[in-house]
Order: sequence, then structure tokens, then C-alpha cells
Amino acid sequence: MGDGDGELVRVLLELLSASGEVELQDIAIAAEELTLSFEGKAALSRLLAEELAFAPPEALLEAEYHAPTRTYPGSIVEVTLGAGRADGGTRARPVTIGGERAPAFHTFQEIPLHPPIIAGSIFDTAPPLPLPVRAFFGDALNDPCEWARLWVKKYGADLVDLDLTSTDPYIKDTPVADAARLVEDLLQAVDVPIIIGGSGNPQKDARLLPKVAEVCEGERVLLSSANLDMWRPVAEAAKRHGHLVLAWSPIDINQAKELNRNLSEFIPASQIIMDPTSAALGYGLEYAYSVIERIRLAALMGDRELQSPQAAGTANSWGAREAWKTDPTLGPRELRGPMWELTGSLAYLLAGVDLFIMLHPGASSTVKDIVGWLSGGSAPPTFRELIGVGK
Repeated sequence: MGDGDGELVRVLLELLSASGEVELQDIAIAAEELTLSFEGKAALSRLLAEELAFAPPEALLEAEYHAPTRTYPGSIVEVTLGAGRADGGTRARPVTIGGERAPAFHTFQEIPLHPPIIAGSIFDTAPPLPLPVRAFFGDALNDPCEWARLWVKKYGADLVDLDLTSTDPYIKDTPVADAARLVEDLLQAVDVPIIIGGSGNPQKDARLLPKVAEVCEGERVLLSSANLDMWRPVAEAAKRHGHLVLAWSPIDINQAKELNRNLSEFIPASQIIMDPTSAALGYGLEYAYSVIERIRLAALMGDRELQSPQAAGTANSWGAREAWKTDPTLGPRELRGPMWELTGSLAYLLAGVDLFIMLHPGASSTVKDIVGWLSGGSAPPTFRELIGVGK
């Protein structure tokens, strides 16, 4: 310590003796060891207690809450699935989605005209399904029509989604005529609207979906699906026979816009439902969520190419190995699997999805409960009751 430093210490000590406190500004202290000593620790404690003490408020400030409402220039197009007898079909319960003029469940701004709906997923040939799903359907998995009846009569599905996966040339290569006959049988088995999906093989689907459209003339089915690589045959069939088209795009807004633009050359927006792809929890859910939400908000802001209702195939959540694998450290599959599907569904529900294609009845019933609750109703705990956990 130099002579100047000693003089500084002397001055500081005199100030402390005179006033009891010193305030330093812009001071840097470099020392190998620094020790601060205080006399009268009891007095210091009292001083700190007095400085920190405060009286509780006698009352909270009163303020009037105003919900952040706004008017949007755009709205979601209303789309009706299925046709009743008055419209040339045989569906007893057609359903309508869309029509929203605000973000999802902004009920302080508007009550949605139509709640989101659930389609029960079935297949013409059942794929290897996890035990928690098979337990609900048993032998009905071998009969697509009986599978569909269970979804509608027992588990309350609003419509049925049939995937004709066996038509894939690399699976069974089921002939188009045979697949079309199964669709006719399904129309007789249930009276709700139906979604008919192909195998995903573009060459086969280009022949299959137009034939399905023909045998379903007047029923206003949803043809699943059209994409940028194979959309024209589906669009032409939908125009010729009065059906809807599910427009599938791979989590890309620009591709979704382009596909809708192409389809609109053949059919109006009231015949288009968008599927921007819904990823499972842990497999890109947050990215898919942001795309679906951006589509909804862009539509409300007036982008006419994005104003179709959106669908999500959350049945695909069961493709996540965490949903179905046997691992005691992850908890029981009968609870974990449905929760995996439910988690994705709820995320997309809040992003703005109107149509869910689901695989597990417990998960689908819970989505219905939560939709009712968010819309002002009650939400009975059907989920745990259905899966046999927590009774």
C-alpha cells in the first residue's frame, strides 16, 4: 500500500467516525484478502430489520379488466362433411367445421360456431397395433365395418376414417374394385360421414380415390389425400362427384398455399380441408404446432389461400416408440400411450385444428371432454375410466 493509499484509508475512517456511513462510487478494490469488521452487531441487525420491514397493504388496487379483443379481416371457411337425405346422401349426422373469426378458443371474443370433431381411425387390414389400442376393439379389428360401428356406437366418434392400406402394391395390392366394395359396405355399416384414405402409393391412389369418389356419389366424403405430387386426379374426382379433398403438405406453409391454389382451380374452398402434418410429441410437435398456428393466424388476417379448416392425424402419435414400447421406467403403456396421443391432440387443438383423426378411444373421449370444458361446459374424467387407471 502506498502513501496515497494510507491517506485515503485515514480519510475514510474519519468519515465513518463522523457519520457512521460512507457511500462510494466508481471504486475498484484490488486485494488478495479483504476483511470487513463491524462493531455492535446487534445494532446492525436492528438497522437492517428496520430497513427491510414493510407494512402489508390494506387493500389491493381496483382495476377493471378489458379482454384484448380485436376484429380480424378474415375467417375460416365452413366445410360440411357428409350429406343427409335432403342433400342427396344417406348420412344421418353430417358435421360442419370451420367458421371461426378469432384464434382458437378465444371465447372471450366469440363462441365458436362449430366445435372440433373426432374421426375414429380404422384400416382395411389392421396394422400391428399396440396392446392398449387392441384391447378396446378385440376381434373387430379383423372386420373394418364392425370396427367402425364400435367407434361410432360405443366410443362416440363423429365420423370414421378408413385407410385402404392393403391396396399398396408392396403390401397386398388389393384391387381397386375390391377396395371400392369395402367402402360401399362401410357406408351401410355406419350413418356418420366418412374419410377414405389411400395407401400413400401415388400411382395406386391416383386410380383408387377416383373410383371411391364414384361409388360414394352424393355422400360428400373426404378423399384423403391430395399432395403436390398427386392432386389433379383427386381434385377432378371431387369436382365430378361432389366430395371434399384433404390437402396434405409436409409442415410447410408455402407448399400448403400452393396446393390449395391448385385445388381451387377445380373445387371451391368449402370442399377443402388442410392437413399441414401433425408431428408427435418428441418428434417435432413444437414445429408443427407453430406452422398450424401461423396458418390459422394468417387466415384470420385475410390470406384467402389458407382459410380452409385444418385436420390433424394424431393417431400417428402411436408411431413414437415412447408411446408403445415396454419399459417399466416409462410407466404403464395403457396410460402412457393414450397420454402421448392426447398431448399432441391438445396442442393442436389450441393451435386451431378442427378435425382430429385418432386411434385410442380414451384419448378421443378426453379431447371431446376438454373441448366441452373450454366451450363453457363440464369435463367428466372419462379418460382414466376408459383405460382402467385410477378407478
